[in-house]
Amino acid sequence: MTEGIRHSARREPGWLRRAVSCDHKVIGIQYALTALLMLFVAFCMVLMMRWQLAYPESPFPFLSNFFGEDDTRMPKGVMLPNFYNQLGAMHGTYMVFLAVVPLLVGGFGTYLVPLMLGAPNLAFPRLSRVGYLCYLAGIVIISFSFITPAGPSNSGWTGYPPLSVIETGGQTYWLVGIAFVYLSSLFLAINLITSIVQLRAPGLSLLRLPFFVWSQLVTSYLLLLAFPPLAAAAVLQLMDRLEGTSFFLPSGLVVTGKPLDASGGGSALLWQHLFWFLAHPEVYVLILPAFGIIAEVIANNTRKPLWGYKGMVVSAVFMGFMSMLVWAHHMFLTGMGTVISTFFQATTLIISIPSIIMATSLLVSLWGGSIRFTVPMLFALAFLPMFGIGGLTGLPLALSATNIVLHDTYYVIGHFHYVVAPGTLFAIFAGVYYWFPKVTGRKLNDTLGHLHFWPSLLFMNAIFIPMLLQGLAGVSRRLYDGGATYGFGQEVFFLNKAATHSAFALAIAQLPFVINFVYSLRWGKKSADNPWDATSLEWNTPSPPRFGGNFDKPPRAHRGPNEYSVPGKAKDFSPQWEPEEA
Repeated sequence: MTEGIRHSARREPGWLRRAVSCDHKVIGIQYALTALLMLFVAFCMVLMMRWQLAYPESPFPFLSNFFGEDDTRMPKGVMLPNFYNQLGAMHGTYMVFLAVVPLLVGGFGTYLVPLMLGAPNLAFPRLSRVGYLCYLAGIVIISFSFITPAGPSNSGWTGYPPLSVIETGGQTYWLVGIAFVYLSSLFLAINLITSIVQLRAPGLSLLRLPFFVWSQLVTSYLLLLAFPPLAAAAVLQLMDRLEGTSFFLPSGLVVTGKPLDASGGGSALLWQHLFWFLAHPEVYVLILPAFGIIAEVIANNTRKPLWGYKGMVVSAVFMGFMSMLVWAHHMFLTGMGTVISTFFQATTLIISIPSIIMATSLLVSLWGGSIRFTVPMLFALAFLPMFGIGGLTGLPLALSATNIVLHDTYYVIGHFHYVVAPGTLFAIFAGVYYWFPKVTGRKLNDTLGHLHFWPSLLFMNAIFIPMLLQGLAGVSRRLYDGGATYGFGQEVFFLNKAATHSAFALAIAQLPFVINFVYSLRWGKKSADNPWDATSLEWNTPSPPRFGGNFDKPPRAHRGPNEYSVPGKAKDFSPQWEPEEA
């Protein structure tokens, strides 16, 4: 009894000890909540940009009295061109580096992977804590640039030189912040790879892993291998900015009519190669964990094993390898030779094959299933056509002939956002609704979930379809005034207002989710340990799993991850942890 009392005391630490602990569940929740906050900030930025595009020279609602007439960014609430560029740069930075990737890998990955492996924690718990602190430091440094006199970076989320070298001090904060985010990603990747390889429960062979774990494994390798070139490039650009070197400054550069003394011998294209060597694999860092979430939700709600599980695994691994061989399709306009151009056109088309295989496998998995239209399943089902639109609209950009015409138009914005917004974000929402009972021990409200899903699906499309149409009409993506002073494409600029109104409607559509999330944390209906009748090992823990450990006794895997509706079984699900019947 004494031992039991001591054990119980160890399991009930105070809130401060929990907050600074190295428990993977605590750190995963911290990653998720911080990333959700960054997602909110990035969305607020885009609302301000959309207002400017629809109503140029008009004060943003409620801000006209907040900013004075002498303000250098939004005098009397009217956005100036430079601040529009700064918001564009920060929106992309927050969404990609500070929100979606940390949420998918740091949040979902850190919390769920050890549970799915049957492990008590990640392989390196302290490294996990340091990784989160590096992520937090990156957020603080990048965000601090907003309160500096010159403001944040205005050279885009891509940081292209020479503008990024000669522009205001905000770029320095951007580069240092990205270096800390790199360290966070590096520690995350090392931790997840080691844990998946070394900490699997007995009987949990590689081909018994849930597809979610496979997606996190491939994603971690991408972060490990593709991020170092950008980290090195960030150091070189810092040297150009602070020490007068010329890694990215070409000879003969003239700025405001005067030759730049520091320039000479550098190459702006070198930055593009180093940046896109990370940034295109980063797209698959967004997509692969999303596929992992969708696979778990679809298998559970069709009550069927995933169709083509092994093919999906091979496709994910192949996609990860090929993603590092396609970066230069972002650079067809740089004048690369036809041989190199042809190579990257071919690799870009080839990499569409594994994504098609995975999407087709998920689609075919629906056939003959006893589908439960739960809220997470609705988001999962919507993911498939939204990702399909994102993928199909990317094919013209894979070919240099059409890419040159569409490059830097709103078509590119529409294509990328179809992959990231209604694609990846719908997967994130599916994951939140699906695993919320496991994390909190309470269920989210279904009615509020439906009020969140249906308007979100409608307004997501109402935002991005106009962008595709504007891009096909040749409208540049870099018009701060929505084309008011642009003679070309006037017949499609009315779509700016349609997209802007839809963006504000989408913001309102998120209120049911916020209310649902906050309300259910305290007053939501209590959940059973396995409310979805799921089969993977995380559902063998209490809801929520106890602090300082996960399982009452070490689990053993007896079968694959998605054994649903097995003929001859009394139940329509066979959990991995239950022994085979004699």
